[in-house]
Amino acid sequence: MSKTLADIGEFGLIHRIHELIKKEGVQAPEVTLGIGDDTASFRPREGYEQLVTCDCVVEGRHYLPDFITPLDLGRRAMTMNLSDIAAMGGGPLYALVSLGLKADMPVADVKDIYRGFIMELNPFGASIIGGNITKTMDATFIDITLIGEVEQDKLMRRSTARVEDVILVTGYPGQSAAGLKLMLHSKPTKDLQKHPLVRSFNSPSHRIKEGQAVANSRLASAMIDTSDGFLGDLGHICQESGVGALLIQEQFPISEDLRQAALQLKLDPYKLFLQESDDYELIITCSPEHAAQIHSTIAAVSDMPVTEVGRTTDAAGDIQLKLPDGSQHPITSVGWDHFAK
Repeated sequence: MSKTLADIGEFGLIHRIHELIKKEGVQAPEVTLGIGDDTASFRPREGYEQLVTCDCVVEGRHYLPDFITPLDLGRRAMTMNLSDIAAMGGGPLYALVSLGLKADMPVADVKDIYRGFIMELNPFGASIIGGNITKTMDATFIDITLIGEVEQDKLMRRSTARVEDVILVTGYPGQSAAGLKLMLHSKPTKDLQKHPLVRSFNSPSHRIKEGQAVANSRLASAMIDTSDGFLGDLGHICQESGVGALLIQEQFPISEDLRQAALQLKLDPYKLFLQESDDYELIITCSPEHAAQIHSTIAAVSDMPVTEVGRTTDAAGDIQLKLPDGSQHPITSVGWDHFAK
């Protein structure tokens, strides 16, 4: 019979986590004090700015426990934070992890969650240097603080887009939203977990390599990730930069998987593209003469498609959608809202 957290206690779990990180994780040389003391400490690198972000996932709110493995849950939680670092053009260094766990949770599940963290951090030489554990009576949660870095003068922002910039997006926004809807309308099965859109929700990808390449090129004017959905995050760029946007519906990247799922769900694939979705793609703005170079820059590090979907305008805060018949309609930039009804 597998042991639970109630069997081994808090400090037994901490010991096992520490041993797992030492065995399977990366030991960063800049860390002067890691797990085992009241705080961790590290030496920042000269010539770099420090990036700090935090994000959490809560059972039933951000993931469906019957549809996701502990390993994928760990990967998903870390990817959410990595995506924020990617949007700034930086790379990850150190993670602090706080967990709220139920007493009857198997120890093996917690270790698999940490393996998910490590799988996402190891390729960048990034490490877990501390955290916290508490008992929860209801929903399990994971709260991660991720520290990264970016070279000075290469930090990307959402507030620096210019009028008449091209709007580019990586990948296929909307796939994660469709995956979630498939799960909500189905019973949990292994076949469903393997569905590409369900995988998009349960085990999304970040764009660290692509974000760093864009930042290093110095060709983009602004960048943001799509964690709140394409339209919501484009709205953040428009608001912070004081610009508007004209989107061309015919140019939206809609994958065949998304088209098929939209048919099954009786939904509009273009609305799935625009609305709230956990895809963690990048929206990039740049001057028209630099668009081809941005494409080439990303293609040099990734096979992820990059699509031009519109341009910014001088109508601050106004986002228009141009339909195939040539008509234009205003659309509201509403993204994910934790407190929306």
